[in-house]
Amino acid sequence: MCAAVAADPTKCRSGTQRRTDIEQRLASALAAAPSGLSPANLHSAYNLPTTAGSGMTVGIVNAYNDPNAESDLAAYRSTYGLSACTKANGCVRQVSQTGSTTSLPANDSGWAGEEMLDIDMVSAVCPNCNIILVEAVNSATMADLGAAENEAVALGAKFVSNSLGGGESSYQTSDDTAYFKHPGVAITVSSGDSAYSAEYPAISQYVTAVGGTALTTASNSRGWTESVWKTNSTEGTGSGCSAYDPKPSWQTDTGCSKRMEADVSAVADPATGVAVYDTYGGSGWAVYGGTSASSPILASVYALAGTPGASDYPAKYPYSHTSNLYDVTSGNNGTCSPSYFCTATTGYDGPTGWGTPNGTAAFTSGTSTGNTVTVTNPGSQSTTTGGAVPAGCKATLTFSLHIDTAETTTGTAYDKLTVTAGSTTLATYWNLNHNSGYAQKTFDLSALAGQTVTLKFNGVDDTALTTG
Repeated sequence: MCAAVAADPTKCRSGTQRRTDIEQRLASALAAAPSGLSPANLHSAYNLPTTAGSGMTVGIVNAYNDPNAESDLAAYRSTYGLSACTKANGCVRQVSQTGSTTSLPANDSGWAGEEMLDIDMVSAVCPNCNIILVEAVNSATMADLGAAENEAVALGAKFVSNSLGGGESSYQTSDDTAYFKHPGVAITVSSGDSAYSAEYPAISQYVTAVGGTALTTASNSRGWTESVWKTNSTEGTGSGCSAYDPKPSWQTDTGCSKRMEADVSAVADPATGVAVYDTYGGSGWAVYGGTSASSPILASVYALAGTPGASDYPAKYPYSHTSNLYDVTSGNNGTCSPSYFCTATTGYDGPTGWGTPNGTAAFTSGTSTGNTVTVTNPGSQSTTTGGAVPAGCKATLTFSLHIDTAETTTGTAYDKLTVTAGSTTLATYWNLNHNSGYAQKTFDLSALAGQTVTLKFNGVDDTALTTG
């Protein structure tokens, strides 16, 4: 582990990964009560739903064991009024890189804070999600952490967060294939805390590289404002142009011919950090920062958005929904050319990617620019037509439909969506109608002209896998 030389990742031994958390930077770091951003703060800042995520599983990859993980998580969730998440109720699992729940790695207080930051952030953003904490057994090398990555996916996690990184190497594209090429899984990786510089595996073509911001309250309509996180010339969010990984087809910036880091971002500045509870590596409540915070936050936003397409690499999703992100346009993490590699600007830039979450629409499949429709319940409405309806009066109902499902897409229909107008059933859709984007549906309602009817979209899921 290279935590001792975290200010200079190039000094890390080849193949070794370091944590990317910057811990306990505020005076209140060892407070008796929580300081730092709460779950409610994060939901407010990023416009996130509080009821989504049921049935979703987020994997956390780390090294070594935290023996207090379950009890510390219980304290965090209890403090913020979140439901219990225990091994007994199946909400959280703690396993080794081989999947064992009994032969766990050696305890390590240095990694314990990282583990609690990660699972606390999953709880904060997606309190209904299940958590798998996968701990690498033998070392913090890519071989063991990569094995833990594969185990998280094998255990069913469709969303996996990695708060670790190191310098690039000529063999990283082989590691891409061995550990991070998991279509249908949203893998997020911290972009690093050493300011302007590219890090692996954030720079992998198969993952979502997550940059970091400073997040503060504001008097604007959002209530919050963000800028690039930079503490000094050696501490801040990472970014850069890869020397080795090829550029994915969905990334279209012109200054970097290979993979560019980052894709999206979230809060990471220790000065505006998040509340974390840790009693093995720390003394209770502390304020944490670093892109170790932003990675699990984004993995959990993906989970709120729903199961990725089975053949997708979800890093591409935000590129198709840029209007559903808060664009970060101020700050930098160093000096560079071209300037967008390290300086925030309107649209895409290296330190913050396309920006930070504004709801979950940017983290779903589809090819739209991310424009969403908000439907407000108007209550009961009625009117008098004032006479006979004119002959030939036409009426149509048009809506756009996108179906994501964790159920089978062939064979048996389990989950159902029924569209009705009054007593007339217009259409029925199932998990078998799963599609990769929005499809427009139009129905002729002319036969109902002059009548007062209620339009209903009624979805019914079974108790197993979810369809949205």
